[in-house]
Amino acid sequence: MIRDATPEDHDAWLELWQGFLDFYEEDLDPAITDFAWNRLMDPASPMQMRLAVVEGVPLGFAIHQHHPSTWVMGDDCYLEDLFVDPKARGRGLGRALIEDLMAIARAKGWHRLYWHTHHDNATARRLYDSIVPADGNIRYRLYLNR
Repeated sequence: MIRDATPEDHDAWLELWQGFLDFYEEDLDPAITDFAWNRLMDPASPMQMRLAVVEGVPLGFAIHQHHPSTWVMGDDCYLEDLFVDPKARGRGLGRALIEDLMAIARAKGWHRLYWHTHHDNATARRLYDSIVPADGNIRYRLYLNR
C-alpha cells in the first residue's frame, strides 16, 4: 500500500532516512533531519512524502514537491528522494512509489514528473530506465550557504 506519511511514521521514517543517508555516505546534521521531517508534516509545505507500507511497516518513501515551470502551462513534480529498504528491494516498491506519484501528478494536472540519480547508481537506473529513458541533462549544484 502507498499512502501519505503521518506523524506516527516518524520513527520508521528516521530508520529509512538513515539508510538513505548511509547509501549516499552523507552525515547530515540531525537539525536538518528534524527540519525536513517538520516540513514534510506541515500541510502548507509543497514538500510531501508518500510511504510504501507492507503489513503495517513503512519500507520505502518518495519525497516530492510540485512547482511552476516555464516549459509548460502548469506545474511539474520533482521527485527529490526515493528510497526502499534494501531488505525489501526487488518487490516492486520503488516502481509502485513512482507510479503513485504519476497518478497523483495526473490527477492534479501537473505536466511532468522528473528526478535524478547518481550516474553510478546502477540499481536505481535499471528501474528508472524501465520507466522512461534519461533525458541527457546534467545537474550542477552550487552551495551558497552551509
